[in-house]
Amino acid sequence: MADKIYRVNITDLTTSIEDVPADWAGLGGRGLTSTIIAAEVEPECHPLGGKNKLVIAPGMLSGTVAANSGRISIGGKSPLTGTIKEANAGGTAAQMLAKLGCKAIVIEGMPKGEGWYNLHITDDSITINEESELIGKGNFAIVDTVTSRMDEKHGIISIGPAGEMKMLSANISIKDPDSHVRSCGRGGLGAVMGSKHIKFISIAPTDAKVEIADQEAFTAANRAFTKALVDNPISQALGQYGSNVLVNIINESGGLPTRNFTSGQFDGHEKISGETMYDTIVERKGKPKHNCHKGCVIQCSQIYNDLNGNYKTSGFEYESIWAMGADCCVDDLDHIAEADHLMDDIGIDSIETSVAMGVAMEGGVLEFGDGAEVCRILKEEVATGSALGRIIGCGAGSVGRAFGVTRVPVVKNQAIPAYDPRSIKGIGITYATSTQGADHTMGYTIATEILGVGGTVDPLSKEGQVELSRNLQIATAAIDSTGMCLFIAFAALDDEHCLPALIDMLNARFGISLTADDVTSLGMSILKTEHAFNEAAGFTNVDDRLPEFFSEEPLAPHNVVWDFTGKEIDTFWDF
Repeated sequence: MADKIYRVNITDLTTSIEDVPADWAGLGGRGLTSTIIAAEVEPECHPLGGKNKLVIAPGMLSGTVAANSGRISIGGKSPLTGTIKEANAGGTAAQMLAKLGCKAIVIEGMPKGEGWYNLHITDDSITINEESELIGKGNFAIVDTVTSRMDEKHGIISIGPAGEMKMLSANISIKDPDSHVRSCGRGGLGAVMGSKHIKFISIAPTDAKVEIADQEAFTAANRAFTKALVDNPISQALGQYGSNVLVNIINESGGLPTRNFTSGQFDGHEKISGETMYDTIVERKGKPKHNCHKGCVIQCSQIYNDLNGNYKTSGFEYESIWAMGADCCVDDLDHIAEADHLMDDIGIDSIETSVAMGVAMEGGVLEFGDGAEVCRILKEEVATGSALGRIIGCGAGSVGRAFGVTRVPVVKNQAIPAYDPRSIKGIGITYATSTQGADHTMGYTIATEILGVGGTVDPLSKEGQVELSRNLQIATAAIDSTGMCLFIAFAALDDEHCLPALIDMLNARFGISLTADDVTSLGMSILKTEHAFNEAAGFTNVDDRLPEFFSEEPLAPHNVVWDFTGKEIDTFWDF
């Protein structure tokens, strides 16, 4: 089955299925979403207007049995940052779209009326249907209702009320194998989907298989790749405690942003740690080990139950727990889990929204540590679109402007995640230079600085940090194009068999002969494409900077500041 591009024009309610242009044939995931956005979207357009597009693309290895290859990429111009954006998540959509032969879905235009729609994808059609029943409903109701309309085998991509209201932190949710949701979280792409008046996309199941040019070579490469992942000690720790294993580690390093980035350590860290979470999950008969997509061998996800043993949330990740926990000084995992559940249902980024809560706490809107009030605001203000709810739902920068707060941890208006750049300096370079606003996943220097993966770099020193971030951003752009989970990077950096096996799988899948240099070139090309889009949108090197308080306020316990000059940061793009 030849891959196709599925197009939806929401202005005139037409659809088409097209052959894949030759220039796009070797791309997938982020590489494809960013290429299409750069080619077809005017960089200066309004992100919520008719000239922006939403592009959904499985990765190059999606739909195969390759381990950990179930990530889907969604791209557009971000209404939060104004830059190009790609967000990815696990779930079932990537593998299902790839098996249908869908290389990408491109949604364009603006609706002429007030009506809302859903889309349905099969192997030879894409249909637009009017939708009224689910307008105003959360993501969990969407999954339940669509499943009852069709069956549980259908894939679902959806937005909650935040996306309908076009809040700048709105995310896009993907149904996972257990009919819960995973989030393409950052950058407000749920608002873009909402601006197109598309409530959900359903994906028909199929028994079709993705074509493999050399099945024998593919199987051998996947076996070697899987072994590298399973044998890696970081993979094993993630499988045991989830990504939240990092709470105690980052706290010990002095890089755990606390009380709206005023300290690097949180007194309540043990109460919200991965170890405590594991014990709680086991005690309540949840699942401490779980996969967000079929074929994951790391299984860093989990199912967290409430006090009565009922499902509360899944994919309870370090960055979300840090943001609602240490940053807001909430040390009650149940309050954090309730907030995570509410944000999943509302369809809003758990990093951006939680950091916004921390800024609101500094602005006197609520008290630091008041997890119950956080949950009330999410349920009664954000979900309903009150004035306060809309301010918080539009992110940390929005809250800072509304309440006159000067300590606002954002880059290009996107909230800085769970690692303080004063005491973990390489991640600061990633935050500053990322083409998509502050985002730890763009170049995860924590792997080397804190975990010692792929070498060692002193997190408190400036030496080697620009090169480290650059190399990881290049590699990440390529990984994001394959459909692979970013957590394969730990094995790829430390096991000499891992990356060659990944390249062998790509070659066997497509009948090509990529080398490691080709993969590096792909990553460079993606970064340069994204950077050029941002420059055309009006961004300059001056936008590649951290907020001034990082340079002015020493961070305890190391009493360090962010001390990179603008000229030093700008050398990042010397490649």
